[in-house]
Amino acid sequence: MAKYEQIADALRQSVRTRELKPGEWLLAEDKLASHCRTSPPMLQRAFAQLAGEGLIDRRHGVGTFVQEPRRRVERYNDRHQWEKDRVRRSQAERLSTGSTEHDTGLEVTDLVFHAEYREAKADEDHAAVFGVPVGTRLLERIYRTNSREEDSPFAFVRSYLVHDVVAANPDLLDDSNEPWPGGTQNQLETLGIELDCIDEWITTRPPTAEEVEELGLKKGVWVILLRKVCTDIDGRVVEVSDVTLSGDRTELVFTTPLKRW
Repeated sequence: MAKYEQIADALRQSVRTRELKPGEWLLAEDKLASHCRTSPPMLQRAFAQLAGEGLIDRRHGVGTFVQEPRRRVERYNDRHQWEKDRVRRSQAERLSTGSTEHDTGLEVTDLVFHAEYREAKADEDHAAVFGVPVGTRLLERIYRTNSREEDSPFAFVRSYLVHDVVAANPDLLDDSNEPWPGGTQNQLETLGIELDCIDEWITTRPPTAEEVEELGLKKGVWVILLRKVCTDIDGRVVEVSDVTLSGDRTELVFTTPLKRW
């Protein structure tokens, strides 16, 4: 393990065990480098790694301090069945919690939700997934949800539905009806659509400038890109979502029950 990785690991453990507490200032770099018996450039590499993990914040001309940890998101793959199980429950029960609450452990009152609907035309990518001609009218839905204690959303979501399909229920074209009790699966249920399968593809990459600003990312933090494709019981793709997640606060958890011999 390289020297800077050893330093980063020691500081990381101090942060996680709360030996170094959120908001606590670290020693000046020259003093800390001397304390760690290393060079300032080596310490800066360690700091860059920790800043990328969201553990510390470096402010030019001010110093370096332990970052208040951002609310974690644990996205389990059982969330889709959890949503389906709620589809036909009472409105009061559906109003009491949603998928973001499921992923973060927060309550409805802890969250700020924003939705924006607009029309879009299917490009080659979405046309191929939906199995419709290029240019087909889509309903594009943009979602952002953040904790009231934070400014940055947990994720940036673009969800697409075929406009002519959802137009059968005009309420589904109005973003003022968001947050919809029971989410997309309940919305689709009002059209007589039952989901049978959800496929998800996950990749990572460095963020764009827009994503850095949108998600409040620190330097060095990558984004997780998740494409979700929902298929109904007739084998028709009915929703496609492109979700951009912060790599420093998101944990994807997959549990696969195995059949016993």
